[in-house]
Amino acid sequence: MPIDRAVAVSAPRRESTFSWTSADVLLYHLALGAGTDPLSPTELRYATEKDLQVLPTFGVVAPNLRLTEPPKVSFPGIEVDLAKVLHGQQEITVHRPLPVEATVTAYTGVTDVYDKVKAAVIVQESTVVNSTGDPLYTTRSTIFARGEGGFGGERGPSATVDLPDREPDFVLETPILPQQALLYRLCGDRNPLHSDPDFAAAAGFPRPILHGLCTYGMVCKAVVDGVLDGDVTRVAGFAVRFAGVVYPGETLRTQVWQEDKRLLITASADGPVLSDAIMTVL
Repeated sequence: MPIDRAVAVSAPRRESTFSWTSADVLLYHLALGAGTDPLSPTELRYATEKDLQVLPTFGVVAPNLRLTEPPKVSFPGIEVDLAKVLHGQQEITVHRPLPVEATVTAYTGVTDVYDKVKAAVIVQESTVVNSTGDPLYTTRSTIFARGEGGFGGERGPSATVDLPDREPDFVLETPILPQQALLYRLCGDRNPLHSDPDFAAAAGFPRPILHGLCTYGMVCKAVVDGVLDGDVTRVAGFAVRFAGVVYPGETLRTQVWQEDKRLLITASADGPVLSDAIMTVL
């Protein structure tokens, strides 16, 4: 079905209510590789109930924790084959620290659709409020739908982050488990691109790739632990552009430049993985 930007952008925001518990938070952290040192007090704050803290990136996956079917790219005016989809950008703005358990309401909609000719870029935003109606966090994401461009829309922005002309202040290395994608899919993203070799091959990849949001969470954790003394409450926002794929079994190499209240970040494995990444800190 051809994309109809006007229908997609004008559609009312969808309202949904969902909950999470400490078990969901623990599973998410373990799926990111937390607990590799089971004697580390920092790791145990991610991997046990005692003094449990919640990585802010958990807010991005929390709405889909209970999903057991592959996700669909289906909105008013938009229907896209899942095999054509790649995650483009992801951002979260944290209005207050995420609780260990909560029942919240999200208001979600498509805010824009850009025409890159060979692909469409779909921008989605979700505002999440707690049980008393106070804003908890806001997420914004873009997905690339290959082969869905050419509908006559605007190309959209292409801003980049200029890195300082000096060596990074921190270089952090994070091993990716061979089974990392199989663990992470239990957090609600059952896209077979991350688990089925035949599906991955049909999509043009030599083997299943790691979820972009798993990379997103792993880099957030690496920076929190390596730069912010393991204090998740110092993260006010985290925005990234997905620059390439990463495969289970590789090693993430995260570079960080400190700049006032911003941390400028890149991550690579065999090649670039995240670019134009900014973590805003308190």
